[in-house]
Amino acid sequence: MNTPSLLHRTRRHFFQDCGIGVGKIALASLLAKDSFGAVVKPDFMRFPVKAKRVIYLFMAGAPSQLELFDDKPKLKEIEGKPIPPSVIKGQRYAFIQPDAAVLGPRFPFAKHGQSGAVLSDRLPHLAKIADDLTFVKSMHTDHFNHAPAQLFMTTGSGIPGRASMGSWLSYGIGSEADDLPGFVVMRSGGNLSGGSAMWGSGFLPSEHQGVPFREGSDPILHVTNPKGIDRTAQRQTLDLLNKLNRGTHQRMGDPEITARIEAYEMAYRMQARAPELMDFSKESKETLDLYGVKKGKSDFASNCLLARRLAERGSRFIQLYHSGWDAHSNVEGNVKKNAKAIDQASAALVQDLKQRGMLEDTLVVWGGEFGRTPMVEASAALKRSNGRDHHPQAFTVWLAGGGIKPGFTLGKTDDLGFHVTEDPVHVHDLQATILQLLGIDHTRLSFRFQGLDFRLTGVEEHHVVKELLA
Repeated sequence: MNTPSLLHRTRRHFFQDCGIGVGKIALASLLAKDSFGAVVKPDFMRFPVKAKRVIYLFMAGAPSQLELFDDKPKLKEIEGKPIPPSVIKGQRYAFIQPDAAVLGPRFPFAKHGQSGAVLSDRLPHLAKIADDLTFVKSMHTDHFNHAPAQLFMTTGSGIPGRASMGSWLSYGIGSEADDLPGFVVMRSGGNLSGGSAMWGSGFLPSEHQGVPFREGSDPILHVTNPKGIDRTAQRQTLDLLNKLNRGTHQRMGDPEITARIEAYEMAYRMQARAPELMDFSKESKETLDLYGVKKGKSDFASNCLLARRLAERGSRFIQLYHSGWDAHSNVEGNVKKNAKAIDQASAALVQDLKQRGMLEDTLVVWGGEFGRTPMVEASAALKRSNGRDHHPQAFTVWLAGGGIKPGFTLGKTDDLGFHVTEDPVHVHDLQATILQLLGIDHTRLSFRFQGLDFRLTGVEEHHVVKELLA
C-alpha cells in the first residue's frame, strides 16, 4: 500500500481527509490554548476585534474630491486665473503645467444630517446616510500615476509583486467561509491600471490571492464543469489529481503544490455553494430596489448586493473596483456618469448592512488612489478640456461601520483644495487603521521573504488614526 507517511502529508491533504475547512482551521488557530488552558492569540493580534470583515469599494481612476466632497468656493472666485506660484512650488504633474488656470467646482454643495457632512448634489443617496459615514478629507499618497498609486493603496507598495491587503488578511486570520473564497474581487466600469497585482498574494503562498468574480452567467472561473462531466466523475478526477500532486510534493517540497490542491478543492466546494450565492431570486423586491439592481444586469449595484451576500457567508475581504474616474477632460460629465453609477448602491450597502445588524462588525471603505487638481487640464492636441489632472497631495475617502466613529469628518485642505492643512493621513496610516479594527497590530503582521520582513504598511513609521476609532 503506497500511503504517504505522516511526515510527508501536507496540511491541505490533512484538511481534505479530516473534512474541516480552511476557515475553521484558521479560526481554531486564533483560539488555540496553551498547556494551562489559556487562550493563545497570534503575536500580531494585539487589539479588540471591531471588524470581522472588510468591503472595500475602490473607485479606480481617482474621483474628483472637488466635485464630490471638498467644497472650495474660493476656486469659483478665481476660476480662470493661474494658481499662485507659492502654492505649486516644487510640484510635478502628469499632463499639465503647474501654473495652469484654476477650475472652479462644477456642482453645488450642501450640509447633510446632524453631523453637517458636506457633499455635492451628485451624491443624493449618500447624503441621506451622512451620519453613518466618516470622511477623511486629508488623505495623501506617494504616487501620482495610476498603476503605482492603485498598487500602493491595495498592497502598500507601488511596485508589482507585493501582497495585497486581502491576501495579508487571508494569511493572517483566515476566513470564516469554508466553501467560498475568503478574498473576493469584483469589477465594473472598465479596465484597471494596476491589473491583477492589486489582488495578488505576492510573496505569500498563492492560496491567499484574491478570487475574481466575472460579469455574466459564469462569474467564477473554472467552477462550471465541462459538458459530459458530472459531479462523481469530477470527484474521481480530483482525487487522482490530488494523489499525483501529493506525490510531486513529497519529491519536490514545493509549497505552491499544496496551494494548487486547495484551489482545486475550493473550486469543487464552490460548485455546490456558488449557484445559491449568485441567485438573487430570494432577495425581496425592496432590497433589489434599494440597491438599484436590474434583473439580468451585472454592474456595480449587483456587485454591492453580492458583496453583502458574501459577507453574510463568511468571506473576509471583498473588494469592488469601479473604474472610469480618470477625468482628464470634462470632469463634470465624468463625475455625473460615475456618481450616478455608484451613489445609490454604495449607500444601499451601508443601509442594508445596518438593518441586518452587520454594519457594527463590517468595515466599508470607499475611495480612489489619489485626488484631482484644482487647476484645469486642457489640451487641443489631446482633445481635452475642462478636466483635472492627478493630485497626490490631497484626496478624500469615507468609511462606515466596523468600529469607525460615525458622523465625523477628519482633516482639512487649504482654500484651494491643494494641500492638507489639518490631520494629514498617509495611505499607510489608513492601512494601519484598517488592520487595527480587525484586531491586528500592523507592525507585527509580517512575512520573511528573501531575508527581509515585509509588512503591508512598509518599514517606515506610520500610525493608526485614532481619531477615526469609535
